[in-house]
Amino acid sequence: MTDDSQRNFRSVYYEKVGFRGVEEKKSLEILLKDDRLGILPPHHESHAKVMMYRKEQYSDVLHALKVVRFVSDATPQAEVYLRMYQLESGKLPRSPSFPLEPEDEVFLAIAKAMEEMVEDSIDCYWITRRFVNQLNTKYRDSLPQLPKAFEQYLNLEDGRLLTHLKMCSAAPKLPYDLWFKRCFAGCLPESSLQRVWDKVVSGSCKILVFVAVEILLTFKIKVMALNSAEKITKFLENIPQDSSDAIVSKAIDLWHKHCGTPVHSS
Repeated sequence: MTDDSQRNFRSVYYEKVGFRGVEEKKSLEILLKDDRLGILPPHHESHAKVMMYRKEQYSDVLHALKVVRFVSDATPQAEVYLRMYQLESGKLPRSPSFPLEPEDEVFLAIAKAMEEMVEDSIDCYWITRRFVNQLNTKYRDSLPQLPKAFEQYLNLEDGRLLTHLKMCSAAPKLPYDLWFKRCFAGCLPESSLQRVWDKVVSGSCKILVFVAVEILLTFKIKVMALNSAEKITKFLENIPQDSSDAIVSKAIDLWHKHCGTPVHSS
């Protein structure tokens, strides 16, 4: 039995006996072993050489940034990753004092969250880079469609709640960038976030929609009591953290409910 079939078998088995989510909790640990992000080549004997190459490339890029004084030893690590990414993609601004572009803010948010999940700085940079690249390539066309899908599924789950959002003119002002572009980085704690990102890396960005829907369902009473778009958005941008694990578990249940048992459903 292959590694993939073993994982799929375990996932189905755990879910049948009531332990859905067992696999997700190991997310990045599993991803690093299986290299679902394509960081390493398929031939294991090449891994040591590639890791050495990645380490040297990391050091060279970091040194170049220090020479041109874009970063220093005092620069926050997530910002270092951003400048490295900008340099390697040919988007380094002329001055570090230039304001960040929206896409830079997205990278920075994801990098900060990834720091909490991955200890090694070199691994953290490469995983962050590949994760962001996946969002910008594989999901480039799908991500803009997620707000519409969010309204669709929220209407199915609780039409009254969606009506309230529309009556308050909050529907178009919800924190969609935080939810769908940053993939909840800065919204959910890392312990919950990695379970969501595991699904994204595995091939489905639609899980982001169900996390957003479940956030609304979980805090329905609070949201229904707010009567302005600004108040609703502000609350949703800073939801209480103590419900995050339950929200993600219920979101995964919703995902299965509406999409069956998807493996690579974008």
